[in-house]
Amino acid sequence: MLSLSTAVFPPKPLSSIPKSSFTGIQIRHACLVPIHIPLKTTRPFSANSLSSVVMMAKREEEMKEIRVLTTEQINEEVVELKGELFMLRLQKSARNEFKSSEFRRMRKRIARMLTVKREREIEEGINKRLSRKFDRQWKKSIVVRPPPSLKKLQEEEAAAEAEKSE
Repeated sequence: MLSLSTAVFPPKPLSSIPKSSFTGIQIRHACLVPIHIPLKTTRPFSANSLSSVVMMAKREEEMKEIRVLTTEQINEEVVELKGELFMLRLQKSARNEFKSSEFRRMRKRIARMLTVKREREIEEGINKRLSRKFDRQWKKSIVVRPPPSLKKLQEEEAAAEAEKSE
């Protein structure tokens, strides 16, 4: 058996260390006194822990809302959210003002909806291959229409035009 032993070297004065062109790490001496590094203290009710609890509650609440929807409603909502995401990309490319947090929020919401949709397919016994086939058929059947935010913007512009003409 090998036994490990530790060697402790006494500290040398700095003046006795010879000058060299070595620019790497030099081990000068081992510390005789053990150094105590405190571990991170955890606070039971810090601001971060409370915000994560609130976020989890919001996420669970959102999942409950999604599970209440029918599959057709989920499909329509996904199409609308993808249209909104496209509009956000257009705003970004045109260098208009937009909330960058909306990208993540929309992508996450789309992912949650598609997750619920897939859970339902699994409950029905639809395998992955057939699910992809249905998904391709569904994507081909989508009629391109403007997202709700664009419709709202067009309505506001039409109302402004009507006020100007009056």
